[in-house]
Amino acid sequence: MIIADSTGGLLKPWRADMVRHIRDHTGQTQMDLQDFQQLIDKMYSHKDRQRGSEGTFLWLMEEMGELAAAIAEGKSQADKGEEFADVMAWLVTLANVENIDLSEALHAKYGQGCPGCGKMVCLCEEKP
Repeated sequence: MIIADSTGGLLKPWRADMVRHIRDHTGQTQMDLQDFQQLIDKMYSHKDRQRGSEGTFLWLMEEMGELAAAIAEGKSQADKGEEFADVMAWLVTLANVENIDLSEALHAKYGQGCPGCGKMVCLCEEKP
């Protein structure tokens, strides 16, 4: 199935079976970034594109504040995990609204090593 966004543009094909559930070495189910970005797009794009980048960015900042509070207050790992998940969901949402494929952007910037020194283990001195 091809999904059209609110501007009439075509998004990548999406099917429920496209979200791969990968098991790591502990047997935990994992989801890769591209699958997560597609999942968020499928669930929320009809609202996200109407809200726009500015409104979505404000939601992202609200979630960043909640994460900061959870860390500062020493909340449980589960509570902090939920806040990290919320931040990631809103970051992915903003990327979707801006038509940015995060997997491609991350690979382009970091896939060959540190953008500053080019090494896989950063040797830059300006960022300790």
